[in-house]
Formats: sequence, structure tokens, C-alpha cells
Amino acid sequence: MRAPNSSAEPIRVQVARVLHAVARGSSLDQALARHLAPPAAGYERDPAFARALCYESLRHGVSSAALLAQLCQRPPKPLIAALLGAALTELRFLATPVHAAVAESVAAARVLDSGAAGFANALLRRFLRERETLELQLQPNPSARLDHPAWLLARYQEDWPDQVEAICAGGNQAAPMWLRVDPRQGSREAYQAELAELGIESSAPESPAQALLLTTPVAVERLPGFAQGRVSVQDAAAQQVVAVMAAKPGQRVLDACAAPGGKSAALAEQVPDLVLTVIEKDAQRCPRLEDTLRRCRVSARLVVADAADSASWWDGERFDRILIDAPCTGTGVIRRHPDIKFLRRASDVAALAREQSRLLDALWPLLTPGGRLTYATCSILKPENQAQIEAFCQRTPSARVLPLSLPGFIAAGPGLQCLPGSLDQDGFYYACLQRSD
Repeated sequence: MRAPNSSAEPIRVQVARVLHAVARGSSLDQALARHLAPPAAGYERDPAFARALCYESLRHGVSSAALLAQLCQRPPKPLIAALLGAALTELRFLATPVHAAVAESVAAARVLDSGAAGFANALLRRFLRERETLELQLQPNPSARLDHPAWLLARYQEDWPDQVEAICAGGNQAAPMWLRVDPRQGSREAYQAELAELGIESSAPESPAQALLLTTPVAVERLPGFAQGRVSVQDAAAQQVVAVMAAKPGQRVLDACAAPGGKSAALAEQVPDLVLTVIEKDAQRCPRLEDTLRRCRVSARLVVADAADSASWWDGERFDRILIDAPCTGTGVIRRHPDIKFLRRASDVAALAREQSRLLDALWPLLTPGGRLTYATCSILKPENQAQIEAFCQRTPSARVLPLSLPGFIAAGPGLQCLPGSLDQDGFYYACLQRSD
């Protein structure tokens, strides 16, 4: 439900409400849906600017909070703090003229709290006067300098000590737009030429076979045939699931954690006649999953269930291929979902690792002898990835690790890890296990 009268509020008030909602535990998608609306006549910008400001404010939220702490003797009220964090982000990273950014942020403060306008004006002007000194004072604080929470930096330092700064830099960048072309409806080369005729530039990597990388992101409405499933938006690292699973025409395939459906669709588009079962535990995510399968013309049995509770849904016939795209911290896709920095906690890692182990143990018996189970996450944390698969193999004598090779990925125990930004891809992990009994 959208916040009452949100469309009548200035853009920066709406942005402050979005950021405040995330700070209180809402996902960014939920907060945008509730608080962001097209501006009323006479207001200054369109929703695209507001969305960009929300994303950038979360990408740089740790350093903005540190700057506010330097500029304020006592913390502002939460909504005003959210507004000022956005204003600092706008002054530091966006191209808005300085006088406009300050004036419009002060006006928004007046809407939120009539007594806060003078405070906001003084704080922002002080930042502009002392910016160089204030920014330098952030440098000794790794969390503020790298714009990531301290617990996550500690985890990166433990797991990837030589890549910490590169990982954080990748997470702080806006993500590129990757497409996946459906080969059933035309070649990638023909689609790329069609884009070029529309002035949409792209490049085609050698792998994945159906991927295109747009030079500049565009609205999906501009993509020819999007509504008919000719093309989908999916990161290159996620598209590699087709190569890793190596499914063959006509095989029985299980996607055990299927929403939003991109990997199932990629498999069905590129491997004919799969007998596909897709499972999603969260009923609220199923409408989007159904929409994806329908748009991409994928035939599948859709089950709303806990995949690990096989007694509630399994028909007793084993699968040739199983995909566990496991629930995880999402640390490999922070560039796409910057709210992860503020929604995840250190305790989530162990809790998610337990859930991943539960899925592996429950679904392995459903695999036919000689069949393959692919384990995937969009995490870069070792307890969710290589340590998880190493432990599973130790307790599962019938599991044999299959070698993998993917562009941009590096060896990570029994599997492969892509770190954020490698070949412009998201952070992603794959391991492939064959049942030997």
C-alpha cells in the first residue's frame, strides 16, 4: 500500500521516507512501492531521479552517516537524518547544481519538520565549506572509507583479504544491464542488430552464449519483444547456470528455490523438452515467478512448498538435474540491492548456512544415480559457498565434485566464485556435484 498523499509530496520528502523505511527494516523494493510516487505538478524532478537518489544514498549510506556524526552534536530525528543523508549523497555523487540540491533539501526539511529547515541549511552549507577536511577525516575509518558495514568488512577480510577494496568498490558501483536472448525466437546476433537500429548499443561476450551487455541501461519497455519473452534481463553470472547444469533434452529438472524464475526460464529456452518442476516456498513471490514463466513461454509444474519437505510435494520419481539456488546473504549483488548493507546482520550468515545445509541434505536423495546437483548462491562469503559444499561432501560419500570453468570466475574450493565486477558480472558461486551411487 502506498503512503497516503505521497504523490503530493516533494521528491526529496519521498526519498527520505524510503530511506527511513529501509533503516527500519523494509526492503528497498517495498519502500519504493510504498513511498515513491510521481510528483505533483510543480515539483522539481521525475521518479527516475528519486530512484537514483535512493540507490546512491544507500550505496553511500555508511559514509554519509559518518559525515553526519561529524557535523551534528547530537543525532537528528530519524526522518531528518534520512533526508540529510540523501542531501549529502546528492552533493557528493550526483550532478545536481549545488544551489538546487541545498535549496530543495531545505524545502523538504521544512515539509518534514518546520523547525528543521534552518538546521538543514546550516549543516549542508558547513559541509560545502569544510568538505575536503570532513572527507579526509573519514579515511582512518575503513567502514566509512569503503562504505560497507564493519561486520561485513571483517567477513571480507577473513574470506578475501587481498580483494577487500576491490569487492567494496564493485559493490558501490551502479550495476550494468545484462540481457538474455531467447534462441527459440531468434539469434542473439539478430537481436543485437535490432537494438542497434534503435540506437541501443550492446556487446556480446563469448560466454554466456545468449548474453548481451548494454552500454547504457534502458527501460525494459524499449526492448523489442520483451513482453513476448524474446529477451529478459539477467546478469551474465546468473546466466551461466545453463552451462553449469549441462542438462540434456527431455530430462527431469528441479529448480528448488525458483523465484523470480530467471534461471528456470534460461534453462527451458536453451534446452528443449525439459520436464521442469519449480518450487517456491514464499507464496508472495509466486506471482512474479508465474509471470516470468508465462512471459518466457516456459511450461513447468509450479509447487508452493518448502523444497526440503519432499514428502509434501515429491511424486517419487527422481530428477536428472537439481538446482539449489539457495537463499543467501546476497553479498554478491549489493551493487543491485544496496539495502543489503543495512538489512543483513552478521548473525544471518550462520542462520542461512543452516538452511542451505538443510536443502542440500533433503534434496540429494531425490537425484537419480549419475545425476547432477548444482548449488548456486549470489553470495561471496565462504561459509555459504565453498565451506558449505566441502562439509556436504564430507558427510555425503556419494557426492562427486565435477570440475567447472567459467569466464571471470576463480577457483573456490569445490566450486567457482565470481567476485562483484569481474567481467562486469555480479558476485556468484557455483558448485556441481554428481551422484555416484
